[in-house]
Amino acid sequence: TKQVRNLDQYSGQVLDVKIIKMNSGRGNIVLSRRALMESAERVKKEEILAGIVEGKRVTGTVKSVTDYGVFVDLGGIDGLIHVTDLSWGKTGHPSSLFKAGDPVEAVVLKFDREKQKISLGIKQKTQDPWLSVAEKYPVGSRIRGKVVSLAEYGAFVELEQGVEGLVHVSEMSWTQKIKHPSKVMTFGDTIEAQVLAVDPAARRISLGVRQVGENPWDTIGQRFPIGSAVEGRVRTV
Repeated sequence: TKQVRNLDQYSGQVLDVKIIKMNSGRGNIVLSRRALMESAERVKKEEILAGIVEGKRVTGTVKSVTDYGVFVDLGGIDGLIHVTDLSWGKTGHPSSLFKAGDPVEAVVLKFDREKQKISLGIKQKTQDPWLSVAEKYPVGSRIRGKVVSLAEYGAFVELEQGVEGLVHVSEMSWTQKIKHPSKVMTFGDTIEAQVLAVDPAARRISLGVRQVGENPWDTIGQRFPIGSAVEGRVRTV
């Protein structure tokens, strides 16, 4: 479809062309290389579309990356991997994972043949990890994970790719009132915690750090019996 300005490059070449007009009286024949190429592209496009089936894996090349996803060239037809279908976990901006020209394999999620819109997914190549969290992380079990984000109300801990649990600030110490998680942990720390609750449907796992150690209030009676003399530091007045 683009205009060719230098026709000398075709001099001496053997080209496949299509006869689009003929005037035998004048001895004129109009040929078109573009018409033949467009016809071949249509055939190729139909062959590709015939192979697009929901649930099937397809391969292509990244065409462009946007804020909301990645466009993939499947051989003349574009498919879109929405940012939410890149990974089961948090991914950030799609450009952190892909750039134009990268090869990619994806699963066809939805195909609108009438509009020729193809929705693709990468995370669907593997099973949703939340389907097995109840068996892998039962209540009462101990886990080790990496702190991936901090908020005023707690710390999010990555147990595996795509699965995060929350340690609420109230579950960080038996004796101290933690005002912010940054007082006891930092981003990137590997911590040990105990699973307090698991809700696969809501994709939530509640964790506790203080449960890993002994609750000092359980032995307070043995360590400080009634009538004993004790020393301590004034905390508040």
